Amino acid sequence: MLESMLNAFRAPDIRKRLLFVLGVLVVYRALAHVLIPGINPQVLNTSAPDNGFFGLLSLFSGGDIRRMSIVGLGLNPYINATIIMQILQSTIPSLQALSREGEYGRNQITKYSRYLSVPLSALQAYGILAFVQADTAANQNGLAAYSVPFSFEKYESLSMILALTVGSVMLMWLGELITEKGIGNGISFIIFAGIVSRMPATVGSFLNSPDWLELFAFAVVGLVIIFVIIFVQEGQRRIPIQYANRVRGHRIYQGGSTFLPLRVNMAGVIPIIFAISILLFPYQIASYFTASSVGWVHDLSVGIVSWLDTRGPLYLSLYFLLTFGFAFFYTFIVFKPDETANNLRKSGGFIPGIRPGLPTEEYLRRVALRITVAGAIFVASVAVLPMVIAALPTFRNLSNAGIGVGLGGTSVLIVVSVVVETMKQLEAQLMMRSYEGFIR
Repeated sequence: MLESMLNAFRAPDIRKRLLFVLGVLVVYRALAHVLIPGINPQVLNTSAPDNGFFGLLSLFSGGDIRRMSIVGLGLNPYINATIIMQILQSTIPSLQALSREGEYGRNQITKYSRYLSVPLSALQAYGILAFVQADTAANQNGLAAYSVPFSFEKYESLSMILALTVGSVMLMWLGELITEKGIGNGISFIIFAGIVSRMPATVGSFLNSPDWLELFAFAVVGLVIIFVIIFVQEGQRRIPIQYANRVRGHRIYQGGSTFLPLRVNMAGVIPIIFAISILLFPYQIASYFTASSVGWVHDLSVGIVSWLDTRGPLYLSLYFLLTFGFAFFYTFIVFKPDETANNLRKSGGFIPGIRPGLPTEEYLRRVALRITVAGAIFVASVAVLPMVIAALPTFRNLSNAGIGVGLGGTSVLIVVSVVVETMKQLEAQLMMRSYEGFIR
């Protein structure tokens, strides 16, 4: 693999792309240390909120929301906007028709996603800033996290919202630059860099009170999880496709055979993001009212917060079930058996033993349903298993250090997926130059 990396850097165009990706990631990490205006770092560093909602945001921003950097929102608003647009495509006929217009349609939908991410960024920024002010004041005996009390009527507060919104839009732009001029998917690279940036702090926290036997046991479990992720992510069901001879004008085009690959996990990490967003929404709302002076409101809010604790059995059970369900939901948004069957019929292709048209559609739907069961169980298990392991007494020190939850589950799935996809793209570039590749 080292020799292959050296071969990649010897090719001028590949080296230029890799260095461009590295440069953009350096810019991103530099922006992560620029704080928004009006922050009181001393108070914020000692009382940064530590709950599931901020854990989700930190997953996509490298923990930058805890210190209120300008890129603290990360790509979460853009990801939410993309998910919303994908759902709308299946419900609004005009968007559905636009998505079928090839590259032009995809570009238009991407543009709509960018526009939608701006108000989502502003709305999320307002909610986070208001929550941090209330949480910090409660935990620091009235000390404020901001130099000026946060209020929508104040100019300083508007500048803080604007800073977080612009930072999120800037990250979206950097991600698209990587996609256009670098190698791999830029959005995935930004998330990857944010996750990896948390590793030094997590390792340093563990080294303060190390338990090497515990670390060895967790490393073995982690390697097994990584192996399973790669095995399942690369798993496919190959459906044979036969093309008949076609006559066009005075020419006869010879038919052939190929296959239609259906991935076991077509939904990727989207079901996990859906499930976390739904579970943390009532948690976030309830957190606003835990300090309420009204008795029943206070009791109800505290109850919801305790029930939806990220290490509690209720949260883990709902997390697993929602992830499992959303895997089916999103798979059949991405893969449409009716369109696939229609395209095969128009191109003269058919599945041996299956009649074209409705029988092909029903066959594809049945196969997709079966393999999605395995993919849904896999995604739900990957999401929940690190939390379950970190909650065990055997791994208590690692859990306190943030290993297992902070570097597990969704994080591992994203990191492994980005690495594998990047290696595939480098492999394709190297094969064009007759180099020996990474993947054998």
